[in-house]
Amino acid sequence: MQDMSIQDASSADFSSHSRRTMVDCQIRTFDVTDQALLARLLEVPREQFLPADLAPLAYSDAALRVKGEPGEKPRTLLPPLVLARLIQGAGVRSGDKVLDIASGTGYSAALFAGLAGAVVALESDRVLFEMTRANLDRFGLERVRAIMAPLAEGAPKEAPFDIIFINGAVEANFKSLFAQLKEGGRLLAVLRLPEDPAGGAGKAICYEKVAGETGYRVLFSASAPVLDAFRAAGEFTFA
Repeated sequence: MQDMSIQDASSADFSSHSRRTMVDCQIRTFDVTDQALLARLLEVPREQFLPADLAPLAYSDAALRVKGEPGEKPRTLLPPLVLARLIQGAGVRSGDKVLDIASGTGYSAALFAGLAGAVVALESDRVLFEMTRANLDRFGLERVRAIMAPLAEGAPKEAPFDIIFINGAVEANFKSLFAQLKEGGRLLAVLRLPEDPAGGAGKAICYEKVAGETGYRVLFSASAPVLDAFRAAGEFTFA
């Protein structure tokens, strides 16, 4: 038992050190300055929100591919530095209600749980939904409610939201989600640039509803795979 305790303490120290390195060397240098968000990134052990084979890569700057339902394409998780800066762009307040779309393994929802008042984690893939729910339950994150439904539908029964956060790139089918925003609400996503023939370039965008109308501002350049639910009609992709 003593050996196990020493091993657990060593693992915890390594995890804490890895998170600190990620925050100091990746995220702060990518213009993320929100102190509450930085503190939350230091608190949440990302490796525990990943399958065992990906856990050693938890604090790298790589985009990780997580397997979902058999026969479906793997879901690509946003790298922590892109995820963090996109969350910062949302300007999360303690009383906000957040819809976290394509929650994947639940890591982004766990981050929001320490920043906002309530979080709805939406996932369409059953395997990823079960992973999200199990991870959130294990950490006792009562502020998060996990639901399974088509991503482009959002969560109309849970609306309205102060923030709608899409974990991936979009081309189409997302503007209907604006109806689920409160006045002053924000929708965050990576918008794929149609003029890019390789399909990799994009811009992180913050849409905001003001007086019933929705405008936007560009936050930074970013690259992410387009989520199938938000892909333009007629686009062909390799599995």
